[in-house]
Amino acid sequence: MNKNDLISIIQTYCRENANSENALKSNRYFKEAINSYGLTTPQITDKTKDLLKSGQLSLNTVLQAAPVLLKSEKYEEISFGLLLINGFEKQYSKPLFDEIGTWFAYSIHNWAHADTLGMFILPKFTKNRIIQLEDFKPWLISPYKFQRRCVPVTLIKSLKTSPDFNSIFRFVEPLVMDPVREVHQGVGWFLREAWKKKREETEAFLLKWKDRAPRLIIQYATEKMTPEEKLRFRRAK
Repeated sequence: MNKNDLISIIQTYCRENANSENALKSNRYFKEAINSYGLTTPQITDKTKDLLKSGQLSLNTVLQAAPVLLKSEKYEEISFGLLLINGFEKQYSKPLFDEIGTWFAYSIHNWAHADTLGMFILPKFTKNRIIQLEDFKPWLISPYKFQRRCVPVTLIKSLKTSPDFNSIFRFVEPLVMDPVREVHQGVGWFLREAWKKKREETEAFLLKWKDRAPRLIIQYATEKMTPEEKLRFRRAK
């Protein structure tokens, strides 16, 4: 299968399964307007699995098709591009990581696609030691908010194996005062997951920032705490 065949298969499948009612409903979950065919998540994931299982695809073919899919105005075509790349973990490389970093300029414009990268694709680069924490440093000051959001979301999985949470906290610390809500959500989510694993270290970090950090970060980070525990992280009057 070549790139043109792959693009055609995906676009035909999307058109044949389009649902205008679902497309309208999906916009409720996004701040930004989403141009959607109205496919369901199971439809996208099941078709992706079928394509990967066919044995007719290579990572090279997917990457050749990716610019067309990722530049598409349609939500599902971008989703297919990302999910297909997710299926080729064993072939990941540093140049691929660098290429992913360029996608935010023209494609990754909503939380769902950013979190597909942060939850599934990017952690595989760190797990397999293709990249180091420092490789995300330019992302911390990216002009693209969803690239910045990807840093704490990606590092959630690193919490499972890292013995040194404080180093990770110091790395993401520049994002605590980020001006954008979507980044606040990512940082808060990261801290909530960190708190589940190492309460003492996470609470020390939260106490340091509780009077300056955006309240959304603290709200997300303390979500699983008891009402009594949350009181410690109220902003001082």
